[in-house]
Amino acid sequence: MLSQRVVDYLHSHQVPFSAQHHPPAYSAQEIAEKAHISGRWVAKTVVVKLDGRLALCVIPATERVNFSILRQVAGSHTAELAEEDEFVDSFPSCEPGAMPPFGDLFGMSVFVSDTLKQEHPLAFGSGDASELLMLSWQDFNRLEHPVLMTDRQRRSMG
Repeated sequence: MLSQRVVDYLHSHQVPFSAQHHPPAYSAQEIAEKAHISGRWVAKTVVVKLDGRLALCVIPATERVNFSILRQVAGSHTAELAEEDEFVDSFPSCEPGAMPPFGDLFGMSVFVSDTLKQEHPLAFGSGDASELLMLSWQDFNRLEHPVLMTDRQRRSMG
């Protein structure tokens, strides 16, 4: 069942969404498979630490966090994966691995791969390991105003 906190957040910002139920899954690729959705359209929320502060990195299930680009875009000295025990209390009523990508709701900055900018609806974690939120890139971008990690940045570091 969707987190009521997430539903209230989306409703309060007039963001249209739908939910899709799937068998319980805990990795983005597994979710994509069980929900019968391309991994390019399933956005995983990765909790990272930027100079010791928690932030969210939202990328397609088919990608891995590029910490060099993240560090550059964030203007931070360090960028690393956060350990679950460092952030679990920041996501009340959310199951581990099912965190939604709403930094404003959880008091964190959001960094997102520009490869998620597409016409097809995106599937996001909902707080429940058996439920996905479906919403458009435009609505997600309007809601969160994330910092984009772009292809140009990837090429400049290559």
